[in-house]
Amino acid sequence: MGSPSKYIVAEMPPLLYMFNDGSIERPKDHSRVPPSLEDPATGVSSKDILFSNNPFLFARLYLPKLTQPNQKLSILVYFHGGAFCGESAFSWHHNKYCNVIASEGNVLIVSIEHRKAPEHFLPAAYDDCWAGLTWAASHATPNPTNPDMWLINHADFSKTYIGGDSSGGNIVHNIAMRAGVEALPGGVKVYGAYLNHPFFWGSKPIGAEPVQERPQSLLWKFVYPDAPGGLDNPMINPLAPEAPSLAHLGCSKMLVTVAGKDHLHFNHRAVLYYKAVKESGWKGQVELFEEEEEDHVYYMYDIETEQAKKLVTIVANFLRH
Repeated sequence: MGSPSKYIVAEMPPLLYMFNDGSIERPKDHSRVPPSLEDPATGVSSKDILFSNNPFLFARLYLPKLTQPNQKLSILVYFHGGAFCGESAFSWHHNKYCNVIASEGNVLIVSIEHRKAPEHFLPAAYDDCWAGLTWAASHATPNPTNPDMWLINHADFSKTYIGGDSSGGNIVHNIAMRAGVEALPGGVKVYGAYLNHPFFWGSKPIGAEPVQERPQSLLWKFVYPDAPGGLDNPMINPLAPEAPSLAHLGCSKMLVTVAGKDHLHFNHRAVLYYKAVKESGWKGQVELFEEEEEDHVYYMYDIETEQAKKLVTIVANFLRH
């Protein structure tokens, strides 16, 4: 009996399976949905745009209902979750979440569709998200790159936020660090950053993290096989001995949220991260919110529960002030 014509050559179960013919299956990814001229539940309008030609990079923009034609709004550059190797800015749950946040926070959202591993290993996603923030900020100049009229007419760049969930929360940290040492177009500064259930890890277990079976470790090695320092690379472990000082964070305020029953055990490091930011000498203000009885990104899949609504209110208030 001959060998099968198609077989797995690399995998990150249950998220991803790569086959000998080069094809990749992501069975846990949620279905994608198109943008909407007007979301029935929130009244938010959305559209997809190509913001970079090299590489080809897309974003989905969300515009809440306006009360006046030339109304200026805070801008949120959003980074979705998906373990750096799955999901999309166009997934139905991220789309619904952004509609709600745009409405409740009264904010113009630029949701970045970054490249994924293993087709594009890290740091590609970090670079893509920085490129998305840079593109949005270019609209604060007289000659924006690939100009978009929503940003030209409605973005208040004095209130530029970045935000993300899970791996997207990790990206937020890394973009905030980069913003602390690298200028954005038009003198734009990141005003605020929120990290929901951020993916941080390290070589040595802490708190209730597992000692033996550590799929989070395998995931990091899968999405960034050449990471200098491995699990103690500052991009995944911002509290590693060689990590740059958190005093250099390039934003004025920060919100960190955690779930007390996070089955991925991201809550322990997120709380330590919050404390480290607070004690770093950074000049901004940081706050922590914990939903003790909930699991990882509980709000993302059912945004109508009381606990989810509470989280949305906290994020929306952060974006409004």
